[in-house]
Amino acid sequence: MHHALRRPRGIFWIAAWQVVLLTVTAVLFAGSPAAAVTLAGTVLTSTTATLPAELAPLATGKRISYVTTSVTGGTITATGLVLTPKTNKKNRIVVWGHGTTGLADQCTPSASQAVFWEEARAAIADLLNRGLTVAAPDYPGLGTPQAHPYLIGASAARSMIDSAKAARRLDTALGLQYAVDGHSQGGQGALFAGEIAPAYDGTLVLRGVAAIAPVSNADLFAPMIPGTPGQGYLVMGLFGLRAVDASVNPNNLLAAPARQRSTVLQSGCLNEILAAYAPLTASELLVGGALPNSVVTKLAHYDNPAQAPSSAPILLVQGTADEAVPYDLTAGALLPQLQAYSQPVTFETVEGANHDGAVVQTTDLVADWIAARLLP
Repeated sequence: MHHALRRPRGIFWIAAWQVVLLTVTAVLFAGSPAAAVTLAGTVLTSTTATLPAELAPLATGKRISYVTTSVTGGTITATGLVLTPKTNKKNRIVVWGHGTTGLADQCTPSASQAVFWEEARAAIADLLNRGLTVAAPDYPGLGTPQAHPYLIGASAARSMIDSAKAARRLDTALGLQYAVDGHSQGGQGALFAGEIAPAYDGTLVLRGVAAIAPVSNADLFAPMIPGTPGQGYLVMGLFGLRAVDASVNPNNLLAAPARQRSTVLQSGCLNEILAAYAPLTASELLVGGALPNSVVTKLAHYDNPAQAPSSAPILLVQGTADEAVPYDLTAGALLPQLQAYSQPVTFETVEGANHDGAVVQTTDLVADWIAARLLP
């Protein structure tokens, strides 16, 4: 009985129009930096989102697809959530940048609550409780066709800023002021957003940058990873680098035992990736047991924040027992790099906190800091 498979005609035409819209956008504007600037933040689709139990009482949610800028300066589609507080709405926007989820489409937080991490829910809940609208982008390549440029800071930053633009197009009551807030990969993205905002965010006004355990100083950090339980992050970082520099071939850098595990990058998400690579020795991970200097230099170029001044004050948060981003890397290297510029930097040490705990233990502190900059 084939008729059981038929969809209502209206749904078919809506779906067909969305496909046409996305296709036309891609064909007309791909590779055009001028078009990217004009179109960035345009909402392509918007559907009601089912939110995690912690957030459903606090907000209504929309899952959106929107236009952002690719690593080559053209236009691409990205996805994410816009969460609107149900009470005490202040008409200000905070962008939440999530920590690492993985590289594959099943690792898309807006589409899979399994990777909508507990610490992200806690952070967003406190922002919603202050009446702030939260835009939560997935980042390019998560839930969309292209490769995810993992840890390419400017890529995440543009999608973060464009999610704020998209939120305003969905809700015209939202004001121009916004803040960016993020953890780990998202903390790095938030710092990059602070750097590119004046040239990229148009009429928006960035008021603050909160970065919790952000990735930084790849030239110091990456060479320390081989042979440690965090090797999966480095493997993802090499594939992220390939997304922006085609001359980097991870399969030429990874040793045979690591290459043999590469299917996990598509079949799993963060926890599966970490588990797959953790047992390897340095020489089982990388050819020669170490990264070539040329690759370290490229990682630093694309992954390191603090290469330019921030356009807004910064809140930097770091746990002392962080197993993923070492405390000394943030306190000893990133902090003085940020302080070398004119914007004020507030540094909060969280004693005994691990990578995720630094978020959970500071949700009030971070939300208060952001609210103080956004609300009259």
